[in-house]
Amino acid sequence: MPDATTTAQTQSVPLSSGAEALLTWAGATDRGRKREVNQDAILMACPLFVVADGMGGHIGGEIASANTISRLSDVAESGEITPESIEGALSAAVHDIADHPETTDDGTGTTVTGIYLDPAEPESWVVLNIGDSRVYLQRDEALIQITTDHSLVQELVQAGRLSPEEAESHPYGNVITRAVGPSESVVPDYVRVEVVDGDRFVICSDGLTKELTDYGILHFLRENPNPADAVDAMLEAALENGGRDNISIVVVDVAVTEASSDDAEDEADEGAAEDDEAA
Repeated sequence: MPDATTTAQTQSVPLSSGAEALLTWAGATDRGRKREVNQDAILMACPLFVVADGMGGHIGGEIASANTISRLSDVAESGEITPESIEGALSAAVHDIADHPETTDDGTGTTVTGIYLDPAEPESWVVLNIGDSRVYLQRDEALIQITTDHSLVQELVQAGRLSPEEAESHPYGNVITRAVGPSESVVPDYVRVEVVDGDRFVICSDGLTKELTDYGILHFLRENPNPADAVDAMLEAALENGGRDNISIVVVDVAVTEASSDDAEDEADEGAAEDDEAA
């Protein structure tokens, strides 16, 4: 069973179009059944949601993920969430990690993957990724992997030297090619996704995808309309399937409420008033 039961939270975010995005989310991180410590960390600071999967000897991975999440939390609190502020935070995290030479080594680092809502016109979700943690989108009845893994096996798949099925059990499946920490390069891949009513995002470390197929993730999303229930169901299934790694999951549900006719009339009245003043 998971270490703790999760609870869903809800917040409304105004969009530039006059509509509102009602976000409901839940998340959990678990040590799993094989690891001695949990080197994952999660951030749920609406409208920024992130999973970081640390790696490194001693407690290096734990330090890497915790410092990275702390820096990104500062970005969320500032209210200025942009690619520039994200990259500034990741650069600062690299220096934070280097400040712990007694517990870290050259291989210490962390994946970073997540989403944030950009409410400016045209409003969109921004998906960011470094490493092999993932962001999935459930839209209607389909589940789509938005991020591309930065891993050795993914490069082999893209080169046509390995099939997706072979990649799942490849002995070098844990080897990632990009991370926050081992190098100065901390620029994520970005993908913009349209804000659509009814969408669901899953942000997860590879501790989940090692134990559940994409179809398994979709199954638990379909069976659990509440994001907290979906997180708990996926986490429990991953643990039952072996729990070979730390497991982190964040589920974010999106409900879009269109601007009311009263709001539209108020905006029209304000526009007319401004025209009168200009005349």
